[in-house]
Amino acid sequence: MIVTYAEEYLRQLYEDGKCSDKKHRYQPDIVRRYQKAIRFLIAAPSIETLWQIKSLNYEVLIGDKAGRSSIRVNNQYRVEFTISINKEKPILTICNVVELSNHYK
Repeated sequence: MIVTYAEEYLRQLYEDGKCSDKKHRYQPDIVRRYQKAIRFLIAAPSIETLWQIKSLNYEVLIGDKAGRSSIRVNNQYRVEFTISINKEKPILTICNVVELSNHYK
């Protein structure tokens, strides 16, 4: 799949392992797992593949986050993204990294 980023800090986290924005700094373990999750998204040939990898906990979000999907980074964080269908490959736009303890507020 083709992965794009809605925010610059998300691209920096994946490519550099850190970001210049102090607001979006994460523990090194979270960054490694985020990078691993993005690699799964890039390598996946289709959206259906994400359903098959149980450790990703792929889900289509509902409510005020309708139109987005997510995969888990670990038990505490998830990556939210939108999906656009292209002729060749799906295009995923990474929207944000959400801490699960706060996402219901």
